[in-house]
Amino acid sequence: MIKHILCATAMFAAATTAHAGDPFTAPVTAELLSGWQQADGTKVSAIRLTLEKGWKTYWRVPGDAGIPPQFDWSGSRNLQDVSIRWPAPKVFVQSGMRSVGYANEVTLPLMIDAKRPNRPVKINLQMDIGVCKDICVPQRLTLKGTVDPQSTTPTPAIAAALAERPYTAGEAGAATTTCALTPTTDGLSITATLTLPSTGASEHVVIEAGRSDVWMSEASSRRSGNTLTAQAEMVPTTPGALALNRSEMRFTVVGSNHTVDLRGCTPG
Repeated sequence: MIKHILCATAMFAAATTAHAGDPFTAPVTAELLSGWQQADGTKVSAIRLTLEKGWKTYWRVPGDAGIPPQFDWSGSRNLQDVSIRWPAPKVFVQSGMRSVGYANEVTLPLMIDAKRPNRPVKINLQMDIGVCKDICVPQRLTLKGTVDPQSTTPTPAIAAALAERPYTAGEAGAATTTCALTPTTDGLSITATLTLPSTGASEHVVIEAGRSDVWMSEASSRRSGNTLTAQAEMVPTTPGALALNRSEMRFTVVGSNHTVDLRGCTPG
């Protein structure tokens, strides 16, 4: 069963729209955008979220003030795998708390692999997301569509969203990423040292442990020249010792000029 997967590409025969079924007028609508099939057989599509003025929704790691998005693809047919190519997010500060996400509108490109590549893929997606203005409210959206494996022409709106991805380490001129782990009463403390040029006057570092059963605190950071140091706490949400694979850790630096996605770290 494919459930709560965060990464992808897909292609739908026609765009469909779904509105959240809440007691008040939903501040967000979701739409499946038609896409194309790549030469390797991967199908490309997207989810477009359109929010009412002043509302925002969240990135895959929303911050302490946000609601993490969840995606349930289990009702789909002939779907082998799907991932979301998240565009670079923004950092919002409200009442002294930071959150990470998108305002007004965001297009989330999808990558879909079919169990039987030459057969249609029937998509039945249930999305649970948070949307915020003066208050934060959960929204449940259901989207359905059929993947069409015929078209090979890229869709401009999806191609534009793919181009909005964060910079890679090489593109940003990043060098080494090291991380020191120190045991604490509840889990581990991590100090990450990122060697990369400034991403702008304001920088927010998001650290992901590479495990879904680990809670990660918001990171504090400081910069000295081309060295950015970030510190955070991680606590396991399930019983047992906390063992981490450094190669699966992820560090996203959201700056006022651009965003950088760094994968893995070495002991430091």
